[in-house]
Amino acid sequence: MLAAQPLSVTPNDDTSRLLAEGIAQLGLGRLPWSKSLRQWRDRVLFMRRIEGDPWPDLSDAALAATAGDWLASVLRTKTALGQITADELGQALQALVPWNLRQRLDRDAPTHFAAPSGSAVPIDYAAPEGPKLSIRVQELFGLDRHPCVAGGKVPLLLELLSPAHRPVQVTRDLPGFWRGSYAAVKAEMKGRYPKHPWPDDPRTAQATRRSKRNV
Repeated sequence: MLAAQPLSVTPNDDTSRLLAEGIAQLGLGRLPWSKSLRQWRDRVLFMRRIEGDPWPDLSDAALAATAGDWLASVLRTKTALGQITADELGQALQALVPWNLRQRLDRDAPTHFAAPSGSAVPIDYAAPEGPKLSIRVQELFGLDRHPCVAGGKVPLLLELLSPAHRPVQVTRDLPGFWRGSYAAVKAEMKGRYPKHPWPDDPRTAQATRRSKRNV
């Protein structure tokens, strides 16, 4: 009589490649992606869209096609998907980007924008319209140049928010907004949020994260 029983598997190069290919077929979304790792990949993909090679292709399709190489390296001592940690996944992916490009990534595609108010605001590189920054209007007072990335080549899409974090305007021309439609925004917002500053000339005003009462 035949009997079924589990067999132990010894991790090696062959099993790691088979497991990597199996994970790729299931979908790379099953891997332990952290929020910061997803943003890191979005930043690399953005730089590849801007400059092409030598930035590697880290799209789902490209990573799945080469999982038997880069992902197998993580699995040499493992026998199950659940044994992969977020740190190990991050190290394997970052190894695909040459060291000099990793240094450039921090400079040309920073994770955050340093606002005049002192806030460090995350940049969304996965937005379909291109790199996007959602920030309250008051935090940009005193800034008369538009924030850019990629060495100044790509202007951020600014989603300007009310003090309640509701969108009030979208622009790729902050100086033009200050000189133009800011007046209409100020007129509307001043009635809704009287406790917050709405200066006549935002280009020379002090940026703030606070209401007038707490300044």
